[in-house]
Amino acid sequence: MRAVVQRVKEASVSVDNECAGRIGRGLVVLLGFARDDTGEGMDWLIDKIVNLRIFEKEDGKFDESLLDVNGGLLLVSQFTLYGDCTKGRRPSFSEAMPSVQARELFEAFVERAGKRVANVQSGVFQAHMDVALVNDGPVTIIIDSKK
Repeated sequence: MRAVVQRVKEASVSVDNECAGRIGRGLVVLLGFARDDTGEGMDWLIDKIVNLRIFEKEDGKFDESLLDVNGGLLLVSQFTLYGDCTKGRRPSFSEAMPSVQARELFEAFVERAGKRVANVQSGVFQAHMDVALVNDGPVTIIIDSKK
């Protein structure tokens, strides 16, 4: 599993001009699954994301987590995180998990994250989505469950 975590002031995801999810202060997580992922590291990844100390205290130091600031979590499935651009000019997505299995893992991720965070929103799996966000900082962290 690979996650791109962005600290935001606000964010939303829409499909066909209809809002599917919206949060205020919190984290947007673009989430992709590799072909060989089993979901085994899912709880580890959720724990890592919600406890990342990337929110600033008054002194300007990163010392608070999503849980500390009671922020929202917007999860967006993104198979393109496993795009391989080493050959040619068109990315290969052969390392990305097929959609049937990825949907199951994404839905499980959303459900499990909802047990940790009060406000969890998500995009629509396999839909063409418009993601709007105000990146705060910007602060962007990449987490790979295999590392």
